[in-house]
Amino acid sequence: MKRLIFSVTILTLSLFVATSCSKGKKASSLNPGKKSRTTGSAYAKKGKEGFQVASFAGQPAGPNMVFIEGGRFTMGTLEEDVTYTRDNIERTVTVASFYMDETEIANIDYLEYIYSISQDSTREFVQAALPDTTVWANEMSFNDQYVDQYLRYPGFRNFPVVGVSWIQANDYCKWRSAIVNAGLSAKYGDGSKKKMGLPFGKKKKGAAEAAAAPKVTGRVPIETGINIPDFRLPTEAEWEYAAKSMIGTQYIDENQSNQRIYPWDGSAMRKAKGKNKGNMMANFKRGRGDYAGIAGKQNDKAIITEEVYSFAPNDFGLYNMAGNVNEWVYDLYRQGSYQDFNDLNPIRRSDFQDEAKLYDKENFNSLIDNKLRVYKGGSWNDIAYWLSPGTRRSLDQDSSTAAIGFRCAMISVGPKGKKSL
Repeated sequence: MKRLIFSVTILTLSLFVATSCSKGKKASSLNPGKKSRTTGSAYAKKGKEGFQVASFAGQPAGPNMVFIEGGRFTMGTLEEDVTYTRDNIERTVTVASFYMDETEIANIDYLEYIYSISQDSTREFVQAALPDTTVWANEMSFNDQYVDQYLRYPGFRNFPVVGVSWIQANDYCKWRSAIVNAGLSAKYGDGSKKKMGLPFGKKKKGAAEAAAAPKVTGRVPIETGINIPDFRLPTEAEWEYAAKSMIGTQYIDENQSNQRIYPWDGSAMRKAKGKNKGNMMANFKRGRGDYAGIAGKQNDKAIITEEVYSFAPNDFGLYNMAGNVNEWVYDLYRQGSYQDFNDLNPIRRSDFQDEAKLYDKENFNSLIDNKLRVYKGGSWNDIAYWLSPGTRRSLDQDSSTAAIGFRCAMISVGPKGKKSL
């Protein structure tokens, strides 16, 4: 009798623990469960009729992309405003998490784009996409080798693409979105093993899993979680936040040990300690007529641009967020944007509350209009002042120079995935 009572007690406790664990397990975006928590209806299985909930392991990082954890930071210039523009006064803003290319887009990346669009686009569109190699030309400089060789010669293939306008950079982002998502759809959407030559890694699914994969043709529904968000140019706030990389200054709680003038600690352009102590931290113009240093000891490694993985990355893992080339950002330029911005994910995408008609460019009373875009970061052709992330300049969205390139960004949607594509 005692043994029976003991067994019943153990069974009751086991059921109680199991029930408690079951009730304690909450649904999430990654694990929504097998049935609706509000209706109790079971979700339909693959291949069956009814409301289906696709499996989802979180948003993966796109090729060449680094996850940038969002947060609060002080946006604005920390350098003396030597140009007296007062166009980036300090203010506190918050930027949501996002993804950004760890490097600038290189010549080889842009040539892949040119090749791809030449297969199915008009001659006019392809010609419009070509970088302007004449940006290197100068009647008083012998830069012929860059005009003829920089874009296509293999020795320059991993150097940042230049001569690209803001509009061309945006077109590249649209193409990249289409080609990457097409590769994901081919790989995961219809069970195909075709990889389209994209760097998605090895396919680890077995034959049974591949056969059970959702069969999707045409446009892939967003609910499948197969496609990733579109590539785009980063906003000015995102770019500045990523460049300052203040995550490297935190030591406890929400306190930060110091502010940053550049993407690294300190006010100097040289490495402060270690075996490379004294070496430059970025590629820039050191002074009048001095682009690199002396032969045999070219301290910043380059007379013009340098390969996109040159120099140490910042604390977010991003290369050349100061120097090498300036980079286009999404924002329309306005001198007073700092006082118009929303303080959450700020951006100026139009002339809202600061119309172009107020500036009267037609009568040459201003240079500001709705085609003026912001670029940041400093370049091989700039002095150290412009390498501070808070500084900003502008150029017409149709124009290009030998000192401006770009990199792409992407929003972070929901939980972060554990793997990259």
